[in-house]
Amino acid sequence: MIYVGKAKVLRNRVRSYFSGSHDAKTQRLVSNIVDFEYIVTDTVAEALVLECNLIKHHAPYYNILLRDDKTYPYIKITREEHPRLEIVRKVQKDKAAYFGPYPNGGAAAETRRLLDRLYPLRKCKRLKPKVCLYHHIGQCLAPCEFVVEGRTYAGIVKEISDFLNGGHQAITAKLERKMQMEAQQLNFERAAELRDLIAQIGRVMEAQKVTLPDSVDRDIFGVFSDRGYMSVQVFIMRQGKLIERAATVFRHHNTEAEDAGSYVAQFYFDNPDVPKEVWLPEDVDTEGLPEFLGAKVLTPKRGKKHDLLELAAHNARLALEEKFRLMERDEQRTISAMQELAEVLGLPTLGRIEAFDNSNMQGADPVAAMVVFVDGLPVRREYRKFKIKSVSGPDDYASMREVIRRRYTRLLREHLPLPDLVLVDGGRGQISAAMDVLENELSLDLPVCGLAKDDRHKTSQLFFGEDPDPISLSRSAPAFHLLQRIQDEVHRFAITFHRDLRHKSSLQSLLDEIPGVGETRRKQLLRHFGSLADMRGAPLEEFRKAGVGDKLAKQIIAHLQSL
Repeated sequence: MIYVGKAKVLRNRVRSYFSGSHDAKTQRLVSNIVDFEYIVTDTVAEALVLECNLIKHHAPYYNILLRDDKTYPYIKITREEHPRLEIVRKVQKDKAAYFGPYPNGGAAAETRRLLDRLYPLRKCKRLKPKVCLYHHIGQCLAPCEFVVEGRTYAGIVKEISDFLNGGHQAITAKLERKMQMEAQQLNFERAAELRDLIAQIGRVMEAQKVTLPDSVDRDIFGVFSDRGYMSVQVFIMRQGKLIERAATVFRHHNTEAEDAGSYVAQFYFDNPDVPKEVWLPEDVDTEGLPEFLGAKVLTPKRGKKHDLLELAAHNARLALEEKFRLMERDEQRTISAMQELAEVLGLPTLGRIEAFDNSNMQGADPVAAMVVFVDGLPVRREYRKFKIKSVSGPDDYASMREVIRRRYTRLLREHLPLPDLVLVDGGRGQISAAMDVLENELSLDLPVCGLAKDDRHKTSQLFFGEDPDPISLSRSAPAFHLLQRIQDEVHRFAITFHRDLRHKSSLQSLLDEIPGVGETRRKQLLRHFGSLADMRGAPLEEFRKAGVGDKLAKQIIAHLQSL
């Protein structure tokens, strides 16, 4: 599936792709069309929901994809018998109290630390068998040992709600009176503590700048597109305060109106924290959005509100212009690095580089990885992982032979493009192993170079072909930086693959030791818990969700806790 779209008249929408003139982006889309399907919905809002679901599931290339799943932190007061404060990144419909979002995790953590000092809610996830230090310093009511009535918690929750909703001035005034009283009684240390607490309240609460006096929650979208890219800036306002800006720049393939509307729908998809108002530019496709969001979708035309909308659009334009400047700078650096490397190696052209690296732990679980760089940029969809099959023990040369053989035998068999340069992690030994397979077994004449590292595990020398001497290349040269980036990338890819494989093997071996756990049950447990640590500390209810009975669950927990 390459594209998902909606339209009130599907016939006209589909026909538009096959008639008239199109820009290069649409021509590329049309050239890849083989077939199409359609689903009829009752309303435009239903079509929006369906479009978001299909885009999330299939990730079509020509759709706007919100790949950055960043969510902003909230402070949550749990709805439990003994409530506590948490920092979460997703608002759920669990009747708990949520406050935010906050600009970042640090701001939320500092606010929570402040609330922990002011209000004595419990700090531990599970009640301790006896009182802890927090009770002795007045920051916990110790429900583990003392009875705490519900109305006490209700009063604390109300005070926290008032505080976070702008009522911190009353708390500050109260603390200032206490500070003066302590100072008059010559309790200067306590007075200094209250002074610092007052200063912290001012610092935390002043960080949110008031921009509109109406205390309405709203998100303001600014959009700008050029040269196939779209920039979106979202000003996030809560309680009339501008607390954060979300900025995104991405490629887009359809009209600005369509893709901006699709972006807005996906921005709120699966997120119940939709503000009361959403402001959008005038030319964005808003059909069905109010019903889909359950919020007002507005386009202010005058006054300060219009100025805020224009400010968001101005920031979107600046972000895209900065993106283009960085792209041009990086492109120029990359082109010069590729040209320099080709000249140093004496190659006529240099476009595609394939780099290899091996990884093992004293010969155990040997693997290899390959990364592909085209015109100096990584092409991650062409990365490949290899489990070494024919080598036992830590034989790096034999592993390199196997990987080179498997890779280029396949390219020859499937008539796929060959690289302009093969890069191996290592020195003359690895180069000789790769060249032996390429020349003597596959009859391929491909240039091979190797990167050796020094005692500090940093790239130090470049070897090329059968030349025994390293090539002289300045460490400050763009070509050297490019080679170093490629080597770091293939090393990271190989190490990550090896760690994942080793982690999976260790999990399986430990679970195999548990009586009553076979292969099917082991996979079931790994799929549900993901790690032994989570399994070791999980309650019986979690094992029931994984389809494991209480008796076996107790055996598993006892076995893991004994390790």
